[in-house]
Formats: sequence, C-alpha cells, structure tokens
Amino acid sequence: MQIAIYVYDRLTALDAIGPYEVLSRLPEAELVFVGAQAGPVRTDTGRLSLVADAARDEVTAPDIVLVPGGPGQTDLMGDEGLRAWLRAVDATSTWTTSVCTGSLLLADAGLLDGRRATSHWLALEQLGELGAVPVAERVVEDGKVVTAAGVSAGIDMSLTLAGRIAGDVVAQGIQLGIEYDPQPPFTAGSPARAPADLVELLRAASRFVLEGDGRAPAA
Repeated sequence: MQIAIYVYDRLTALDAIGPYEVLSRLPEAELVFVGAQAGPVRTDTGRLSLVADAARDEVTAPDIVLVPGGPGQTDLMGDEGLRAWLRAVDATSTWTTSVCTGSLLLADAGLLDGRRATSHWLALEQLGELGAVPVAERVVEDGKVVTAAGVSAGIDMSLTLAGRIAGDVVAQGIQLGIEYDPQPPFTAGSPARAPADLVELLRAASRFVLEGDGRAPAA
C-alpha cells in the first residue's frame, strides 16, 4: 500500500508529519514524500526542511494521496503540473485526502466539485468559492475523499483512515502507541469556543481574504 504525501515549500510541518506518524504505522505501508522534484523543501517557519523522496512524475498510482496545507499553498493555486498530477493519481487512488488548506489544492484541481469537505476554519469560505461544499467539522468523509480541518486535525483524519483501512483495533493501537490523548490547557482550539476578540484578531491577520481571482494573498 503506497501512501504519497505531497510536500512543497512553505507547507506547515504538522500537516504532513502528523499523518506520517499515524499512516506509516499501518501494516505493509510504503510511505513516500513526493514533490515537484526530489529534494528538500522548507516549511513555513523557514527553520525546518522535509525531503521529497521522489518527484511526482515518479509516483503515478499511490493507494493514498495526502496533500498538506500551509502558506505555500497559495503559490500553487493554478499550478497546471500539480493539477494534472492530482487528477491523475485521484483517478486510481483508493483514498484522496488533505489536511488544512491542502483541500484548497484538491479543489483547485477540480476534485472537490460538489463534495462535502473541510479546511482550516479561516479558509472555509474560499473552499466554497472553489466548488466544494464547505463543512465546519474536524474530519469530513465524502466517498473516497477525506479532508481534515486545520493542522492538528490531520492526526484525527489519519486515525479515521487507519480504522477504515485496517480496522478499529489497529487504529486504536496506533493511537495508543503514539499516546495521542489530547488534553489541552485551553479551550481556544476552535472559533466556536475561543474568545471572540481572539477570533477576530486572527481573522484580521489572515491571508484568507478573497480576491477577484479566487486566490488568497500571500501570508
């Protein structure tokens, strides 16, 4: 079972690494980081690199494709090479998935037209503008497409996927093995529970301000 995680400059590290920690533990999983070209990419902080093991034209039929998000997603909107690759691998994949604003790249490739999907809460409006049916939930399944909300939700999505693929016992074993037992010290993890002034502060500073061409400005 080949699992391809797409990486690119200025992605958010946890969007890729959270799912990696879960999915790499599936039985007989072969996980590969894929990029436009093989080699290192810098994450959004500029302080961490991830390495694409293979160029995307070398990975043509993964069983699972996962697209993380991050500020660099903006620069890839309209990238015909990426659009073509996503459409090609989606045609044969068992599961097509995303984390955070990775769903905007799936939508940009036309893969979410009319489908229920989620993204980071600040990007849900743009997701709807790109043809998806935005849903403010942590993990959304629509057929073989599974999307996760912001950043940390990629772990929840990957555990959900692990359960679908290998059964609940295996997924629970992975959860226990990585001791994924969230007990945050604050309740500000969603706009529904965070203080209203904090929500507005983040919204005002967000790069997700729609422009006429449907793209968000750079962060």
